[in-house]
Amino acid sequence: MHGLMMNRPLLISALLTHAERHHGTQQVVSRRVEGDLHRYSFAALASRSRQVAKALDAMGLEKGARVATVAWNGYRHLELYYGVSGSGRVLHTLNPRLHPDQLVWIVDHAQDQVLCLDKTFLPLVEAVAARLSTVRHFVLMADRSHMPEASKIPGLVCYEDLIAGQDDAYDWPELDENSASSLCYTSGTTGNPKGVLYSHRSTVLHTFASALPDALNLSARDAILPVVPMFHVNAWGLPYSACMVGAKLVLPGPGLDGKSLHELFEGEGVTLSAGVPTVWQGLLAYVQAQGLKFSSMKRTVIGGSACPPAMMQAFEQGYGVQVIHAWGMTELSPIGTVGTLKGYQQALSAEQQQAIKAKQGRGVFGIDMKIADEAGRELPWDGKASGELMVRGYWVIDQYLKGQASPLVDGWFPTGDVATIDADGFMNITDRSKDVIKSGGEWIGSIDLENIAMAHPAVAMAACVAARHPKWDERPLLIVVKKPGHELSREQMLAFFEGKIARWWTPDDVVFVDAIPLGATGKVQKNRLRDQFGDHLIRQGA
Repeated sequence: MHGLMMNRPLLISALLTHAERHHGTQQVVSRRVEGDLHRYSFAALASRSRQVAKALDAMGLEKGARVATVAWNGYRHLELYYGVSGSGRVLHTLNPRLHPDQLVWIVDHAQDQVLCLDKTFLPLVEAVAARLSTVRHFVLMADRSHMPEASKIPGLVCYEDLIAGQDDAYDWPELDENSASSLCYTSGTTGNPKGVLYSHRSTVLHTFASALPDALNLSARDAILPVVPMFHVNAWGLPYSACMVGAKLVLPGPGLDGKSLHELFEGEGVTLSAGVPTVWQGLLAYVQAQGLKFSSMKRTVIGGSACPPAMMQAFEQGYGVQVIHAWGMTELSPIGTVGTLKGYQQALSAEQQQAIKAKQGRGVFGIDMKIADEAGRELPWDGKASGELMVRGYWVIDQYLKGQASPLVDGWFPTGDVATIDADGFMNITDRSKDVIKSGGEWIGSIDLENIAMAHPAVAMAACVAARHPKWDERPLLIVVKKPGHELSREQMLAFFEGKIARWWTPDDVVFVDAIPLGATGKVQKNRLRDQFGDHLIRQGA
């Protein structure tokens, strides 16, 4: 017997329709590439998104055609989020921080037909345009006054002219909810990036889950500023979540420095933000140096890589901003776990709570997880057993775009993370499987060592990698960037670990550098550090 309920497809266009009907006057504020602030309503967003959809129809784009973007977080990018996916095409967000050769490979692999770009990235696209074999239309996301007098891209189209030629009389098509909606590529630290193709269904379900009280706790009373780029796993879904709950949306454009962000937080009454740890380092440094506070911001989501406990303490104890520690992946749309406390944990001591919140959190509804040993056997949730983290769920990848074989193992996606899970379901990542340090057959978690190093008042950034050793096979090597004006010796740094870890975990050496290489999404590129320093201990005569 079937239930006698309506069977309406879960579609991204429905999020925008809801925002227009029920939160039509809510604001979307954007810092534009042009330097000024742009402000309009959800109703205006919906109207212009329909114009985008009609413009794509006029271009002759078929359903399923890929439309690429190379753009910052801004209102025109947001219009493409809805206009492209809502009309049955696939939004493909490109990361402009990738090497041009990688961008060319990704565009050709995805078979993008349209490429929309912010003016910032005009030189980048001009340099590769002739190599993009599938792109038929290039659209500059600007008005006529900001179009270049000449461009190396023939037939470059003005975005505002493109949509001005259309009215907003458009009915969103009722698509199959399993239709592809958007496309993101993994960061590709090894080999070519892989395409992750999201569906309308998976995206809407992810949006529901992200707004839950024990997830990001979003509501119409929030003003959300995603620092995480809209080209990084769809800004962790926040452009969709804001429309679902009716929250004000503040988009920072290219201004991601501490001063620019703080001004937007204060000027627009931002209550929640989200980004990777490297961004928050810059913001905290600016606020501390200027003696500033946060008057409206109540919580920030930190993910992408582990949040150092020292950073969490700086936000929570120094500024009264709750840190929501989260974990996810491109293959998970991206949210997998969120570190919100359970009821009984509210009565624990501050130190006990801090230890729990330092973990990556517990699974939101829609995500199931387990840890397994090298033989694939499931390990207990005791907070001690460590194994590869495996996940499955409503918004987890089943297969990569054009992949020859499914990455799943018995229906589970192997994340490549090494983790523990405690009895309350809190997952704690101890390392990436490729980054774990195996010393004399025993594992050493590099993240624990990095977190301790980051707590030193003279350390701006730290990374720990495996260095080859003639006796122990591998030993931990700490790479450190000192804060400006601070002195720190090797001996002082190593002494800082005493009493905090097992003695044999202590790094064998410390290398001080001016900068640590970061990837296109702000993560430390440990593969480059291993290439550079993998023989350091042997060269030192270990």
